[in-house]
This record gives sequence, structure tokens and C-alpha cells, in this order.
Amino acid sequence: MKHQILILSLIFMSAFAFAQKSFYDFTVEDIEGNKFDLADLKGKKVLVVNTASKCGLTPQYEQLQKIYDTYGGEDFTIIGFPANNFNDQEPGSNEDIALFCERNYGVTFPIMSKISVKGDDMHPLYQWLTQKSENGVLDSEIGWNFQKYLIDEEGRLVKMFEPKVKPDDEQIVSMIKN
Repeated sequence: MKHQILILSLIFMSAFAFAQKSFYDFTVEDIEGNKFDLADLKGKKVLVVNTASKCGLTPQYEQLQKIYDTYGGEDFTIIGFPANNFNDQEPGSNEDIALFCERNYGVTFPIMSKISVKGDDMHPLYQWLTQKSENGVLDSEIGWNFQKYLIDEEGRLVKMFEPKVKPDDEQIVSMIKN
């Protein structure tokens, strides 16, 4: 009987692991309204960041762009997700956001359409990023703008970094480089 329970447990765990989504299972919309299939990023490490234009942490755009200029390419990219979930700090339209990012910080890394990163209308990608039952790694809560999630080349969540951790922090940079 114990042997049968063990076998059933292994079958259940295997089915659960097989059903586990990866980062690559999502399609989002870019800042211009075009579909952006995250599966196109297979083989790259990805730093996912929820952003805002009117936040005390907004200058992190500059550091994000420097990291993108240094490491972006075949092996790494950054994706920004503007969100207005914290004190109305991203009130503009997608067009306003794109202009702000380009004009003030010279952003060239991909910026997606504005989404919700928490609450009842949380985007499915952020549900995956924040729920261990979805990502298989950790539970987290979006604490503020500029929270960062590192995804590995296989589409698995590796680590979450709090908003005040700067994009050029040695821990982030070393994980990007290795």
C-alpha cells in the first residue's frame, strides 16, 4: 500500500511539473500595441521590471539602460512593464510613457503596454511572477515600482529583487554575466 501511494505521489508531482508554465508561455503587448511573444526570448536571461515615470525610483531607468547597453543582445534583455498601481505614479498613456522614456532616459530596451501588477486586475504574467504555485520558485508581492525579476535562459524565475535594489547592484550584474 505504501508503495502504491508513493507511485501515485510521483505521478501527481510529475503531472504538476509538466503543467508548470514558464515565462515563455506568455504573450504580452508592447508599448505600441503589438503582440510580443515572450517565447521569442528563449535562450536569453531577462530582467523584468515594473516601471513608473513619476516615482522617486524613476532614475533607475538610467541604470537599466546602462546595463542594457553593456549586456543586452543575444544573451540578455530587459523588459519594462509600466504600471499605475502605486500612488498614481504612471498616469500617462502608452504614447506618453514611450516619449518620457526616450526623451528623459534614452531607453532602447523593450517597454510593454501599461498593465496592472497587483490587485484583482493583475496581469497573468505578474500572477506567474508572484505566485510559487505558478512559477515553482517563490511567492512574492509587488511592493512598489521598479521591483525586478530575473528569468533564466530556460524561462524559469531565478530571483526577485526589491525596488530599492539598484539595477547595477553587483548581485544583479553577476547573475546577468554568469
